[in-house]
Amino acid sequence: MIWKELTIHTTEEAVEMISNFLHEAGAGGVTIEEHVDNDKPRDTSLGQWFEIPPNDIPEGEAKISGYFPESVDIDEVIREVRERIEELRTYDIDPGTPELAVREVSEDDWANNWKQYFKPLRVSDRLTIKPTWEVYEPASPDERIIELDPGMAFGTGTHPTTSLCLRTLEGIIQDGDEVIDVGTGSGILAIGACRLGASRVLALDLDPVAVSSALENTRLNQLESRIQVVESDLLSVLKKGAEATVNVKLPVRVVVANILAEIILLFIEDVYEALQPGGYYIASGIYKNKEQVVEEALTAAGFEIEQTAREEDWVAFVARKR
Repeated sequence: MIWKELTIHTTEEAVEMISNFLHEAGAGGVTIEEHVDNDKPRDTSLGQWFEIPPNDIPEGEAKISGYFPESVDIDEVIREVRERIEELRTYDIDPGTPELAVREVSEDDWANNWKQYFKPLRVSDRLTIKPTWEVYEPASPDERIIELDPGMAFGTGTHPTTSLCLRTLEGIIQDGDEVIDVGTGSGILAIGACRLGASRVLALDLDPVAVSSALENTRLNQLESRIQVVESDLLSVLKKGAEATVNVKLPVRVVVANILAEIILLFIEDVYEALQPGGYYIASGIYKNKEQVVEEALTAAGFEIEQTAREEDWVAFVARKR
């Protein structure tokens, strides 16, 4: 099958929003390539295996490609996406000087080639992400394996926001916890929470592609009885008779959200209501220039910031309900 590849050169800061624009415009898949500094020292304290192809993308920039069927009016897609990219400036997100280009590619060129670079990844003392197509044996009895095939959904564990969340969850989750994962993507955080001892996880995402991916990864990890995946706009499902429709008992002890800062700001009060007193909110996906505004909003809502974790240009907060 032949696809139309729409490639956008932009900034790392705008990657997640533009990726979402492409999905909403009808992309059958989205790939992201960021700057790779092969001379940069990498953290291998946990045995991480890095095999990343070199590229000529400048630091702080990124290349995003969306793949559309031949039948799609690509000129209309370009017009729509370009307008939405320019709107990002009104939300204090800098997309740089975006360049858009189109070419035709075969399905095999993008659907599977990336898999050669996704290797087993030790992200914390106890958690290792294993692609389903790779062979890997745990190094110790305490090592917990997350089987993963992300498909077209966000979340392989290689992005700083995801790895920040997994490491933070390891220090927060207690045996028997009930957890809500907002913006679950591939389901990686929900699965990680279960591997760390959570008894039940409610995994939410607005994107049907993500819901499908999370359901499949839940099945691959044999966690269907503990993870419920629901299509929901943030925590809106909890306002529709939650006691009868979700697998967790409100209020819960942990809520985790790995999404953009602009989205985090929209539902802080809802998270506060969903948490029990003393409960934890792990908020990640925050670019460094939004750190202060998110911290102020969390504090104003009644949270106490207990930890601020950073990796590269990204920030994650551990906020506790007073």
